Amino acid sequence: QLQLVESGGGLVQPGTSLRLSCVASGSTLDRYSIGWFRQAPGKEREGVACMASSGGASKWADSVKGRFTISRDMAKNTFYLKMDNLDPEDTAVYFCAAGDGTSCHLVPVGYDSWGQGTQVTVSS
Repeated sequence: QLQLVESGGGLVQPGTSLRLSCVASGSTLDRYSIGWFRQAPGKEREGVACMASSGGASKWADSVKGRFTISRDMAKNTFYLKMDNLDPEDTAVYFCAAGDGTSCHLVPVGYDSWGQGTQVTVSS
């Protein structure tokens, strides 16, 4: 079973950047599709970005396209979410996730491993 531990959340001002990290253990990431999700108070969990197990195909929610980047470092067995030009609407608890299968999707179903969540607050 893959275990995931997140870090990197915090309080930032609008227009600034933040990078979230998700360290995996128990297996290697090249077997899994990976994703980042977020959940704001009173809202459903939504997909933000994901990457196929091959590392060659990624998807982004329209609301973050061009601002957020998903990447992975196989040597560190870690994947990241780089968030630029943050907006107060990006405030949420962010979760990393990994699932079996080669392709990825932005629906929070079929991901077997989840991080504990990290709070991102964008406010002036």
